[in-house]
Amino acid sequence: MKTKISTLTRTVILACGVTAFSAMAAPNDWSDEAHDGWIDGKAEATLLFNSELNNFDINTDVKDGVIYLTGKVDSDIEKRLASELVRNIDGVKEVENDLTVMNADEQDSDFSQDVVDAKIATVVKSSLLLDPDVNGTDIDVDVDQGNVTLDGQVTSEEMEQLAVMLAKNTDDVKDVDNQLEIVTQ
Repeated sequence: MKTKISTLTRTVILACGVTAFSAMAAPNDWSDEAHDGWIDGKAEATLLFNSELNNFDINTDVKDGVIYLTGKVDSDIEKRLASELVRNIDGVKEVENDLTVMNADEQDSDFSQDVVDAKIATVVKSSLLLDPDVNGTDIDVDVDQGNVTLDGQVTSEEMEQLAVMLAKNTDDVKDVDNQLEIVTQ
């Protein structure tokens, strides 16, 4: 026996199917966009925390985990530094660096080490600022030839040890000079 389906019934079934499909697809689309937004925010913050770059001249956009850098920088060092800094953010698949170098003639013999030192400083400072158990705003980070110096004030021995550990566990760090002062309040 054949059952006839009315036009209204077909419309209701079709509408339910489209709604169900849309509901299943929407979280993935939103999730991907939110993840790209999170990466973009993290990239902006990473560039902001680096004192070697004028991040107001660098624009970041993220699409499907790929960071697109546009804008202008003063040297090849800054261009490479910007790429290196954002490349290590969780979820980044690739970096497309379309930054324009304004002073293309500038050359630096310590190019590679300067980039590494700037990257280390940014990663360490970001780690200190983002860790809820460390008051990173009271800690200065200097890097020379892969050697990190931490200077400033902490409120406990545990905070001091954590700050030193965060610095030591950063890629490319050779040594940490702990100049932190414990100040009880």
